[in-house]
Amino acid sequence: MAASVPALDFLARGADTTPKAVCVVFGDDAYLKRQVVAAIRQSVLTTDDAELSLWKADGSAAELRDVLDELSTISMFGGGQRLVIVDDADEFVSRFRGELEEYVRKPRASGILLLVVSTWASSTRLYKVVAELGLQVDCKTPGTAAVVKWMSTTAKNLGVKLASGASDQLLEMIGTDLGLLDQELSKLSLIAGQGGEITPQMVKDTVGGWRARTGWEMLDAACEGRADDALKQLDRLILAGEHPIAILGQIAYTLRMLARATRLYVAAQGTRQPLKLSEALTQAGCKPFVIRQVEPRLMRMGRNRGGQIYRWLLEADLAMKGVSSAPARARLVLEKLIVRIAMPDKPAAPGTATRAG
Repeated sequence: MAASVPALDFLARGADTTPKAVCVVFGDDAYLKRQVVAAIRQSVLTTDDAELSLWKADGSAAELRDVLDELSTISMFGGGQRLVIVDDADEFVSRFRGELEEYVRKPRASGILLLVVSTWASSTRLYKVVAELGLQVDCKTPGTAAVVKWMSTTAKNLGVKLASGASDQLLEMIGTDLGLLDQELSKLSLIAGQGGEITPQMVKDTVGGWRARTGWEMLDAACEGRADDALKQLDRLILAGEHPIAILGQIAYTLRMLARATRLYVAAQGTRQPLKLSEALTQAGCKPFVIRQVEPRLMRMGRNRGGQIYRWLLEADLAMKGVSSAPARARLVLEKLIVRIAMPDKPAAPGTATRAG
């Protein structure tokens, strides 16, 4: 048996997965965590009045004795099993780790305990005992291939088909944020109609509206060195209610493509088959019809800074999911990323080439 179940696999199984006495939902993808928690709730709370058998607690303030009391309590009105959910349970787990290990081994109540945490180290005894006797679902952000497969399945469940290239267009415009992708697929399915097809052109015409266009204009301005314009576009997006994390998700796909192209180009230099920059962009996944626009922007950025994009994205992602998760602090992280992209490449040492072209 696997130590943990990937969230997309868990959701695909649906009603086939039976919750254990102790379940743990962990990871950094808020959308997946919401979906998994909802699936477990639906599996446990099956009767019409079952919501009366649900009890939720905040992990920063919850006490173990209260949680155990609630697990053993039978609602006077709700039917079925008792479900106790401890949200943001990282601190709760830290305070009662030993007692939780003992409870997983010998549950003393008939209810289901669901812990929702951000971090869940596989090196701990608690992780190992839950892996053996409970259920733990990994909600880390999936890779691109898994997201593409999920989009196809989601479209099918909505009664439509994703045409060839439509998923690539969605990824290019939105990134791998499953919450945003789910919203856009639902909207596109209504436009396509039952049994219809979502085409790349439909995605281009519909997804994101002015916000998506503004996001691309912001990234274009940054890549062209127009930091002031890029920051003004960012301000428009945030004033319209966009969260910086969602904006990062929209532009990250394109930035990762530029980083891949830089690495391919640099790796091929000095070999018998060096690449042209346009060829590196093609291999990195850049669409043929936009290569002419993208190539001069990557040339301006240069190989030195193009090679740092992965690190910049990782730093921004970790900051926004950690100490800078509040919108105001997340905005500062995004502004720093935009300025980094917009800065001109440093001059090379004499006799060396720094341009990617």
